[in-house]
Amino acid sequence: MEETYLLNVEGVKKKILHGGQGELPKLQDGSKFTFHFQTLKDDFERTVIDDSREAGVPMEIIVGKMFKLEIWETLLSSMRIGEVAEFWCDTIHTGMYALVSRGMRRIAEGRDPLEGQKHRCGMGNMFDYHSTGYEDLDELQRTPQPLIFIMELFRVRGLAGWLPEREQLGQPAQLLLPVQVEDPSAYKRDTWAMSKEEKLAAVPVLHSEGNRLVLRREFAQAAAKYQEAVICLRNLQAKEKPWEDGWLKLESLVTPLVLNYCQCQLELGEYYEVLEHTTELLQKHNDNAKAYFKRAKAHAAVWNEREAREDFQRVAHLDPSMAAAVKKELKQLGERMRKKHVEDRKRYQGLFQSSQGV
Repeated sequence: MEETYLLNVEGVKKKILHGGQGELPKLQDGSKFTFHFQTLKDDFERTVIDDSREAGVPMEIIVGKMFKLEIWETLLSSMRIGEVAEFWCDTIHTGMYALVSRGMRRIAEGRDPLEGQKHRCGMGNMFDYHSTGYEDLDELQRTPQPLIFIMELFRVRGLAGWLPEREQLGQPAQLLLPVQVEDPSAYKRDTWAMSKEEKLAAVPVLHSEGNRLVLRREFAQAAAKYQEAVICLRNLQAKEKPWEDGWLKLESLVTPLVLNYCQCQLELGEYYEVLEHTTELLQKHNDNAKAYFKRAKAHAAVWNEREAREDFQRVAHLDPSMAAAVKKELKQLGERMRKKHVEDRKRYQGLFQSSQGV
């Protein structure tokens, strides 16, 4: 086992477990890697997350075809044919893994890898609070962490300028390439592929587009714009130290975007999503009156009367200028709850009388 050494990439360590043959492959766009991999947690037990050998199908990716976990292309480019290597990758490189893994697992199970997924980039889907369908991947989404990848490279083919049809790829490619590869001619430059400068430049544009769509009452489309802007900023935040100046500056841009997104979800009736995102926001900023106000409205919409009243009262305490709006909301909440209680009593009486008649 060779000594551990750093690749010329921030946040990556490599350890060769078994030496390969020949020189490093000279790669170009279109070259295809075929390899097996194992993904481990960086914990005491080195918990296995995925193992391509258990699925019985090797992994294949094509250089330059926008593989969603771009660090893998870098790792494989450092390997010789027949080499087995272990790579430790810091969190800045592993944020996409839960979604990539979900797609691979679904394919191995014979399911549609895009099932239930809206048409947007992977980081966009991570913004959703909904489950991936796999408990261990949900944990990775909640708490991003360094991962260990053990890879065995056993074939590299030069396919410059040629993307085969699925029928020509053979079984491994049929299973995996359709999920992990996109045709560049149809490729939209999603936020995960942008540079830092491009992300920062995109945020105000997306914010403005979202505001314009709100004025047209196109709330779903507006939410998507706000969401994409948040994704840009969260991706940049992942490379900053929490609560230091750089992180805080980005957080100040994130907060109004999340609030705008939540307002759109209120309009769309997605109340539990509003509860999720406002609660997360308030865990960091417990003095944000607007977040309490939107959470209160969501609580009221799903009949959580006590929680709604508590949040409305916090709003009035934190921001007296919103007192009139709070008073109006509390009046509406009281009327709705009284109406609900009357309807519930009638329903229960009807059920009781019906059972007595039997």
